[in-house]
Amino acid sequence: MDNKLQLHGFNNLTKSLSFNIYDICYAKSESGQRRYIEYIDEAYSARRLTQILTDVNAIIGAEILNIARQDYEPQGASVTMLISEGHEAPAAVTNSESPGPMPEAVVAHLNKSHITVHTYPESHPHAGISTFRADIDVSTCGRISPLKALNYLIHSFESDIVIMDYRVRGFTRDISGQKHYIDHDITSIQNYISDATADRYQMIDVNVYQEKIFHTKMILKDFNLDNYLFETDKDQLVPEERAQVQKQLQREMAEIFYGRNYKLRR
Repeated sequence: MDNKLQLHGFNNLTKSLSFNIYDICYAKSESGQRRYIEYIDEAYSARRLTQILTDVNAIIGAEILNIARQDYEPQGASVTMLISEGHEAPAAVTNSESPGPMPEAVVAHLNKSHITVHTYPESHPHAGISTFRADIDVSTCGRISPLKALNYLIHSFESDIVIMDYRVRGFTRDISGQKHYIDHDITSIQNYISDATADRYQMIDVNVYQEKIFHTKMILKDFNLDNYLFETDKDQLVPEERAQVQKQLQREMAEIFYGRNYKLRR
């Protein structure tokens, strides 16, 4: 059980989670690339994203005040939710450094906050590689941390790469007048991810504790070529082509994960 702070007024801390996921795919032809973009655009339409964010909203226990959503041409979608504090939270609500639900609801306490998602499907002009990116931001004010929604979000998007930033901003004041710049213990975002999920990914942390900034990157450990081919399988590729496609896919994933471009070795 967390030790509760006796506050003067309400909790003024802002806790923001920025969450980027990437799905990488290879399509052999230009028409195959177009069909992949159409497929992924439909799979993560504004309607589907609204349902995902509604589920996140339930996990962190907020009430939805307003929803704005839009599908774009030729591709992409956005959803923004304005949310407010839910009903009074039970004593069991905690910010403990432990994984959140997936996806059972947790009732929590929030002040005015928001959740947004934007999607970015795109294709390489020559190499047959297509990449789908979703950017999600969950910003809350109050006791509960948006990190409790991580397990559900990772589960909702079958992600090859996940990049997360968490920051606590501002301060809240206790009844003695002392400022508190964070109201929960945290050493790593990884501690909010379930063991079953963590076992599937290689993870790297970059944390700036004195600034309340936490950064974690995840990339799948196992590479199965069939999981990255659209409308084909690896047996339909000659060995040389199969090796080249695998090298292109792994290069694309490494570039995204490390944030730099690499030359493709022949």
